[in-house]
Amino acid sequence: MTKEAVRTEAAPAPFQGAPYSQAIKANGFVFVSGQLSLLPGEKELLAGDIKAQTQQVFANLRAILEEAGSSLDRLVKTTVFLQNLDDFAGMNEIYASHVGSTPPARSTVEVAKLPSGALVEIEAIALV
Repeated sequence: MTKEAVRTEAAPAPFQGAPYSQAIKANGFVFVSGQLSLLPGEKELLAGDIKAQTQQVFANLRAILEEAGSSLDRLVKTTVFLQNLDDFAGMNEIYASHVGSTPPARSTVEVAKLPSGALVEIEAIALV
């Protein structure tokens, strides 16, 4: 088995220089690290509510998946981390607009805290 790091300037670099890749391609899959609502090249989160942050998270996911030779349509599993489960409906509205007619398997959990006070983080697995 080989693995290949995926890196694109169209999505944020690993958060604060942490030791992880934006994504890893292996065995026909791409495993995308959790994405926040960071703009590429910026260090601050996108200001806004759960819908705005979720929209930016999907822009980051799309850029990384495309760099890996995949797409949002090829998602097979996501995990959504919410700072507040009361934001589920707003996140879900934006989420549904990006995952197509055959949405991936998904887990959604409320967490005590996300980096930089983010409202949402999403990690993903897709077919290449």
